[in-house]
Amino acid sequence: MIRFQLSTLGSALMIALATPAIAQTDQISTESQSAPRYGDIVSHVLEAPLVIDATIRSAVEIRGDETVGLQPGYARFYVEADVSALIRGSSAIPPRVGFVTDVPRDSRGRAPRLKGMRTILFARPVSGRPTMVQLTRVDSMRSWSPALDSMVRDIARAVVDPAAPPAITGIGNAFHVPGTLPGEGETQIFLNTESGAPVSLQILRRPRQEPRWSVSLGDIVDDSAGPPAPETLLWYRLACGLPAELPAASLASETAANAQTAREDYRFVLTQLGPCLR
Repeated sequence: MIRFQLSTLGSALMIALATPAIAQTDQISTESQSAPRYGDIVSHVLEAPLVIDATIRSAVEIRGDETVGLQPGYARFYVEADVSALIRGSSAIPPRVGFVTDVPRDSRGRAPRLKGMRTILFARPVSGRPTMVQLTRVDSMRSWSPALDSMVRDIARAVVDPAAPPAITGIGNAFHVPGTLPGEGETQIFLNTESGAPVSLQILRRPRQEPRWSVSLGDIVDDSAGPPAPETLLWYRLACGLPAELPAASLASETAANAQTAREDYRFVLTQLGPCLR
């Protein structure tokens, strides 16, 4: 029989309930798990100060008054897990951590068996309680898989790289310059970023050819840079950070014809990037 102090459980519940409720999109399963979505995992890594590889040592289902805010069809657990590796974090953590998590019941209403399950945790530290962490979202405990582990580690390395692309916060000026031949021209779109670092898009048109686009990081525009590779941090920053349309203010100095071409080129870039799946 698993025993734990009521004060520990009470503190864990207070910490867990302080987290805003976010809809769970990936159900925990020890039997099967769909391939992780890059955009989803990047958003978790960016949000979580701690990313932990851990195996659940004990799990006690919480019932009664302590389940306030629990979604229908879910069970709430106080979990203790043995840490195998700290994938992301600025300081050491203890070899065992405790936390509260809500997980979906199966089709027959049964709570999952969590003990022994290897997980990836996206969490934040708890001030004054070094042995506890707080999950950043309802779905921030993920069943471990080789694919998820590899993706999380690659993203964690990319995020802390000094050359990591900045978050996109909006669009600055955009303009289109027609060429000398019909169907020829170039569109440049300058992006606003969280860090203030320059990022720009270039779209080149040639007669009877599909437009060619590239993204430049820095003050020097590099038409040969090309588009970002899919499922990279730069791809995520653009696919998940760009607005659906060019703002009218970005094209205020353009003629109607040039503004329309710039909008078409911008939509071409969004189509090439594909949807941001999170």
